[in-house]
This record gives sequence, C-alpha cells and structure tokens, in this order.
Amino acid sequence: MKIDVIGDIHGCYAEFEELTKKLGYDWESGMPVHPEGRKLSFVGDLTDRGPNSIKVIHMVYMLVKENHAHYSPGNHCNKLYRFFLGNKVQITHGLETTVAEYEQLATDEQADVKAKFMWLYESSHLYQILDNGKLIVAHAGIREDYIGKNTNAVKTFVLYGDITGKKNPDGTPVRRDWAKHYQGKPMIVYGHTPIKEPRRVNRTINIDTGAVFGNKLTAFRYPEEELISVPSSLPYDETRFREK
Repeated sequence: MKIDVIGDIHGCYAEFEELTKKLGYDWESGMPVHPEGRKLSFVGDLTDRGPNSIKVIHMVYMLVKENHAHYSPGNHCNKLYRFFLGNKVQITHGLETTVAEYEQLATDEQADVKAKFMWLYESSHLYQILDNGKLIVAHAGIREDYIGKNTNAVKTFVLYGDITGKKNPDGTPVRRDWAKHYQGKPMIVYGHTPIKEPRRVNRTINIDTGAVFGNKLTAFRYPEEELISVPSSLPYDETRFREK
C-alpha cells in the first residue's frame, strides 16, 4: 500500500494542487490521480483561514467518493459539521472565512457544498488505520492504547491532542507532548499543531507545516518515509508556530 499523507490544507487549494503535481499525480481527469495507483490521505482541517475552503471540500469529496483518497476529520472539520447541522457554534478561529465563502454562493450551490461535506464527514472514520494497522493517520495524533477505540476520550484526543484543560496566554489549549511517550509499532502521521519543519519523534511525525500561515504544505510518503513540501503563497506569520 502506497500512500501520500497531506498535512492540514486549511483552504490552501493552490498549494494542494502544486504539491500533488510534485508528488507525481496527474490532473487530466480534473482531480489528482497517481499513474502508479498511490492514494492520497488527508489529516483533516481541510477548511478555514485560507482563501479556497469550498474548492478544497469539492475536491476531497470527489477523491474520497471515487476511492482515490482517505480522509478523517480535524477539529475545524468537526466545527464546520456542527455549523451545517445548525448547532450554535462560534464563527471564529477561521470558521468565519469558510462561512463567508459559503454565504457568497447561490442557494443551490450552498445545498451542494453542505451535502458533500456532510457526506464526507459522516462517512469518514475518526482516524485512519491503513496498511493492516502499520500506518495510522489521526488529526492531532493518537495514543497507542486508543488505537481501535472510539470513545469520547479518544475523539477528544484525536481532534484536539492531549489537552490538559488549561489555556495558553493566546487562548489555545495547553497540550501534553504525547509523541515523546509513544512506544508503539504503527507509524502515526498527524497534524493540528503548526510547526516550521516536520517533527519526527519515535514512530510519529507531525506534518502540519503551517501552509495557511505562510510556511509550506507538506506530504509524507509511505512506506518510503519521504517528505515533500511546496512553499505557501500566503503571508508568513511567525506567531502561529510552535516548537512541538
């Protein structure tokens, strides 16, 4: 099984297109298909903050529907899903950009985007168990003892990381460095926390290299364990990056 895992896109459609071409995907059919049958995998957070969230939804929906890709949601995906359900959510922390794009659409186009995203979210697994359990793709990571489970605690961990319940000065949750304690055999590929360079610890790797914050969009090639990136076209924001 050959997989190319794509880090958090956050509406950076142009960078996604450029990255897949660099990975050898052919766009002749209108979506990226690899001539050697490689598949894409998405770590979640397709939307919010970037300029083309709706376009990203359409593309990932098409790829998953046609069985060319795997997808599992991130915390931003979860919030957009709750917005589409009609739940009361705060339209902040990036959701406002996706909602603004959505509200510019005609009514029938809105219905189409909503239906596609709802299908994508509802048909996806909380995290991906690939290559007979040798590769796990989970938005914010996953503890070894959580693999194969789907409780509320697992969901919180996968969407938000190993949160302590405390807040950083900027309002973001304080998170423990779970990767440091991971001793499992499966390779865990995740995103969620923007870092300047991919971070490998034990059998884990964070590939959220902050495309939406002006750094780069990164893919992890499996089983080769190669990293391929393209630069972001957006303004660089130093304040958004963490060390781990």
